[in-house]
Amino acid sequence: MGFQWHHVTKIMDNRPFKLIVAEFYFNTGEEITMSNVGRRRSGGRAARTRTRAQLSQNQVIKPGLLGGRYQPLSKADQLNIHRGALQILARTGVSNATQELLDIALLKGAKLSPEGRLCFSQQLMEDLIAGAARGYVVHARGGRAGIDDMDCSDTKVYYSNSGTAVTTYDAEAKTYRPSSLQDIYDFTRLVDRLDNIHMVGDTVLACDVTDDFQHDMNMLYAILSGTEKPLCLCFRQREHLQAALPMLDMASGGEGQFLAKPSAIIGGCPIVSPLRFGHGNLGLMIDTARMGLVTDLAVPPQAGATSPATLAGTLVQSVAESLACLAVVNLVNPGAPMTFAAWPFITDLRTGSFTGGSGEQALISAAAIQMGNYYNLPTSVGCGMTDAKLPDAQYGIEKALSYTLAAHAGANRLCEFGGMLGSLMGCSFESMVLDNEVAGMISRTLRGIEVSDETLALDVIHQQTLDPGHFLGAKQTLDVMESEYIYPDVFDRQSADAWQKQGSEDVMIKVAQTTKAIMGVHYPNYFGANNDRRIRAQYPIQLPISSMQR
Repeated sequence: MGFQWHHVTKIMDNRPFKLIVAEFYFNTGEEITMSNVGRRRSGGRAARTRTRAQLSQNQVIKPGLLGGRYQPLSKADQLNIHRGALQILARTGVSNATQELLDIALLKGAKLSPEGRLCFSQQLMEDLIAGAARGYVVHARGGRAGIDDMDCSDTKVYYSNSGTAVTTYDAEAKTYRPSSLQDIYDFTRLVDRLDNIHMVGDTVLACDVTDDFQHDMNMLYAILSGTEKPLCLCFRQREHLQAALPMLDMASGGEGQFLAKPSAIIGGCPIVSPLRFGHGNLGLMIDTARMGLVTDLAVPPQAGATSPATLAGTLVQSVAESLACLAVVNLVNPGAPMTFAAWPFITDLRTGSFTGGSGEQALISAAAIQMGNYYNLPTSVGCGMTDAKLPDAQYGIEKALSYTLAAHAGANRLCEFGGMLGSLMGCSFESMVLDNEVAGMISRTLRGIEVSDETLALDVIHQQTLDPGHFLGAKQTLDVMESEYIYPDVFDRQSADAWQKQGSEDVMIKVAQTTKAIMGVHYPNYFGANNDRRIRAQYPIQLPISSMQR
């Protein structure tokens, strides 16, 4: 909105002091005019909006701001969890190892317990942790290359949509329907225009494509055609990764280009809690490590169900299971990049159901991130997993809590970020837009407050206090409008009177309008016509070209 100087009006005696962007109330009766506030900038509101769109992201917030200030665990707590995790891996171990894994691990120092479980000694684990990759870069493609690359190291924070929800929320009908391949493309092209969501994944499942191979290839096509942002992907079978490479190459500029400059990380759930390898995703993890790609994963033991009911017990098991994956990756290919993705989940013990929006979920997720940072490993965490069924007050409270704690704990990737509803069972287009707005606000809190002689503004305070007695027209005020503050696109900051005059609209009306405005015009196909024809000749693509056009 900016400072709308033309809305400044005369205020009568005894009216309470109030300062709003659109109006300035003083109880002196003085008429504040353009001459004593400052000149109105040229170009009007539209010009200011364009300028802010160009500058605010660069000057105020940016991808990869540092978190790490929130630390729910003490140093002693972290050490105890670390020691406990190593004891679990050395004594209890992990079951269901494939012969392929055993052939690799047993030759490099792992052992089989009498129960046939694969165990990793403390010394072996410490050596593997010491040699693990401390970060990785996920590249953007095409016009975004370089600008939107993600450097997942240190405590740099990025927002990533994913989740593979099985339903899509219809905001107008307030009902859920099975999600589809079209939804994957539509969610992707929407996120392509949401600047605060940095990574794209398969937000929903294509329930209308039942064959595993066809699902994976169509999912990949829908995402690659809809955005050039960095990607996080999962394949149902390990063989599908090799089959996908030609399509990834075409999206990346030619043969061999994807492996040369990977624009996607590949993952799944290679651990089935408690402490058992899942064969499908284990094989995919091995192949990803061999290729030198980033191994992404999620390790989600559920407190009181597949892990102990105590938060500390669930946390230590989740850390142990995540370190077991790190061991596999580094035994296969020492130093291959991997995400430390301990995602401990919470159970409502009254019902046995997963609860994604609880305070305990926000707390234990932040603690898991802290443990990843303890090892100086790249991290991710599931957050924003509200139990609310529609974007209401519960939605806002639960998401704000989990988002904020995760970001300030310093997760490299806040996953399941955009649009998720109903404990990860559904996703909403409108909620994706809403969450994009929230991400900007959270990033502003990550940036913090810069304290310097200039920002302390002692001379400005002195000068403006003496004359004219306010800071509205001060040069510093105008100078920092676009570098110190961000302004919402869909949240309402009008006065109550102005809001009522415009129909007392709920914020979701503006969100719906913004969503429709983007989706009504943005139908990308980043493959281009020639590559698209080649892909359709090579793969069983089911998404009609007509559904990717206005």
